[in-house]
Amino acid sequence: MVDRSLKLGYNGAVGGTIPRYVLHADLDAFYASVEQRDNPELKGKPVVVGGSPEGRGVVAAASYEARTYGVRSAMPMRTAFRLCPHLVRVSARFPRYHEVSRQIMSIFRDLTPLVQPLSLDEAYMDIGRVESMEHAEDTARELKERVRRETLLAVTIGGGTSKTVAKIASQMAKPDGLLMVEAGAEQEFLHPLDAGSLWGVGPKTAQMLKRNGIVTIGDIAGSDDDWLRRTFGKRGPELKERAQGLDNEDVSTHRGTKSVSAETTMAEDIGDEETLVEIASRLGHGVAQRIRRNGLQGKTVSVKLRLSDFTTFTRQITLPAPTADEDIIARESCALLRREIKPGRKFRLVGVGVSNFQEDYQLALWS
Repeated sequence: MVDRSLKLGYNGAVGGTIPRYVLHADLDAFYASVEQRDNPELKGKPVVVGGSPEGRGVVAAASYEARTYGVRSAMPMRTAFRLCPHLVRVSARFPRYHEVSRQIMSIFRDLTPLVQPLSLDEAYMDIGRVESMEHAEDTARELKERVRRETLLAVTIGGGTSKTVAKIASQMAKPDGLLMVEAGAEQEFLHPLDAGSLWGVGPKTAQMLKRNGIVTIGDIAGSDDDWLRRTFGKRGPELKERAQGLDNEDVSTHRGTKSVSAETTMAEDIGDEETLVEIASRLGHGVAQRIRRNGLQGKTVSVKLRLSDFTTFTRQITLPAPTADEDIIARESCALLRREIKPGRKFRLVGVGVSNFQEDYQLALWS
């Protein structure tokens, strides 16, 4: 199991700002693991989920015990049994896998509303701006432990300042691992890796790159812009940006957005009003920028607060008209926070959110 952070030449927040962190969670051998969990007799055995080898069945999932024999997903079941004659085959139970997936996604959404499911067993999570790498890593480790505690399943988590870095980190950390890449270390992490590790580089693209002497992600990052554009069209510059760690794609919920929020966990508990208000103001401006980019305006502004004793609560206000104005959202967030600042009270987390959206409001209606 991999459980570590990658810290390469990082000396603080990039550009003076607190970086956001994205997690990529991937359940290990999901279908097969659910079958082993539900039937303890399968524990420790090479298990495959899929159709019969007598027909044209293929492997939908293989346990890690089966993988040691070379058995892989999408392999013909006949081939799988030739590689491992004592395989245990189980027919797929998709209603059961959907049920377990809903439970796991619910755990993810308890951590953050910004969850982007990619499949039944895989999702991105935006955990917001975190003051220190240690807090981001603690959050990821607590999530792993909760998934195991409540579902008895193992999840691998990769994390970083972008979806690209988080995805690749989780691939490297499998199985049952945790690998966090610190802000500022993206290029040192990515560049030595095989070009095929980068999202968007499939087998054909990898072959084309290799024919031109490009074998690592670092080689892509250093490639000529004109050549990339001529060879791959508009995908070329996009590949180079991702190879340089410049991936600003938001985590999308694939659903109508109900709320947008950002929160930060302080490195130490804070009771100073001026410092707390500055944090809330910064978060409010960031949330406003995000909802404006998505063509949204919200009527409800909220703050999430966690005290030094871990007591957590929210306060909110509904405005007379929807807005995406940075100053209004920041001002209302700070006002909500100020009401909760009392002598002796210290905070370890501050969050700001906007909800109750109405899309594409014409600003002229409110002028």
